[in-house]
Amino acid sequence: MPDRYFFSALQGRKLHLGVCGSVAAYKAVELMRALQKCGVAVSVTLTEAGARFIPPLAFESLGAEAVYTHMFSREGNSTFDHLLPGHIADAFMIAPATAATLARLATGMADELLAAQVLAFAGPLVLAPAMNPRMWSNAVTQNNIHMLEQRGASIVPPVSGKVACGDSGQGKLAALYDLIVAAAKALLPQDMLGKSILLTLGPTREQWDAVRVWTNLSTGLMGACLAHAAYLRGASVYALAGPGVPVLPAGVSRYDVISAHEMFEKALELWPKADFGIFTAAVADFYPEPFGAAKFKKDSDGAELHIRFLPNPDILARLAAEAHPGQRILAFAAETDNLAWRSREKMLRKKAHMIAGNLICAPDSGFALSTNRMFVCDKTGREEEWPTLPKADVAWRLLDWLLTL
Repeated sequence: MPDRYFFSALQGRKLHLGVCGSVAAYKAVELMRALQKCGVAVSVTLTEAGARFIPPLAFESLGAEAVYTHMFSREGNSTFDHLLPGHIADAFMIAPATAATLARLATGMADELLAAQVLAFAGPLVLAPAMNPRMWSNAVTQNNIHMLEQRGASIVPPVSGKVACGDSGQGKLAALYDLIVAAAKALLPQDMLGKSILLTLGPTREQWDAVRVWTNLSTGLMGACLAHAAYLRGASVYALAGPGVPVLPAGVSRYDVISAHEMFEKALELWPKADFGIFTAAVADFYPEPFGAAKFKKDSDGAELHIRFLPNPDILARLAAEAHPGQRILAFAAETDNLAWRSREKMLRKKAHMIAGNLICAPDSGFALSTNRMFVCDKTGREEEWPTLPKADVAWRLLDWLLTL
């Protein structure tokens, strides 16, 4: 996961990481390092087979809080190592998880340390299997996965590809980004569970001949941070993503659109399902009258080009007008001056419940940057000016505020 999606809310959280005997075990080191960058404290248990693929010293030397191996090892270990994760960890993750470990967990066996630790752990459990595709597709393994899911475990399914033995199929450990998203979701409070969010993000692109478009500099990063934050806090997210919007979690319902008209039509369809509308997209207010399907050619004498622009539908105003009493709207105001006044004026004119305004011309705030400096206000009269913050933390704070309305 890129640094731009790291949340300060993860600082000080504790995750216990189990590592089983798989060629993919080396990826557990990358996972631990990425979580540490988020401020997460990671402790580790290796199965006997896992320690054959990657030594405990690799985790110890990179700052693991503690590293456990054998059930009865007395080398600095406690008599109650099988109980410790249950006392100290906020979440438990096994990556990679082998077929043997999944079978132990499904049947409640506690004949080795990792399985015993899981049995004594009452918090969120995340399992990321990795194995030969035929082992993964075997009915026994699938039945074990089903049993574990029914008991509340989150599964990060393996992906398809060529595995170490040369076979191809579903069995490879999921990508690092997906593992970090799953770990973060398990570590964070699910205070938006049961809520649904309609989110617009990125630019729109208005075509005016075969190769040219009318657009803007938005990258969709602020909206992507909001999509991550809402999803990680348990919300169902419907993301209407303009061109160039970065990766979003697999659990987010993503709808790729291009023009303002496409975004408008999809927003109208999805709005009745949403509890909150968050409108971060930089939607073009106008679109150029098309020149047709061909490429427009410049005259040989260099004559001026005149383009007629027509108004696009106002997505925010239309949805605000159709909102039922329980729906809440957070809109963005990207401004170049008079930020506070323009934000207040837009909130009243568009009938939003809350406005997040930012200066897009500032060196530390605006399009394509990882930070924003905000003026935020709501219809109750509450107003705040925020210093320069990572967009991920801006997203987290905005959701905190939105939940109070």
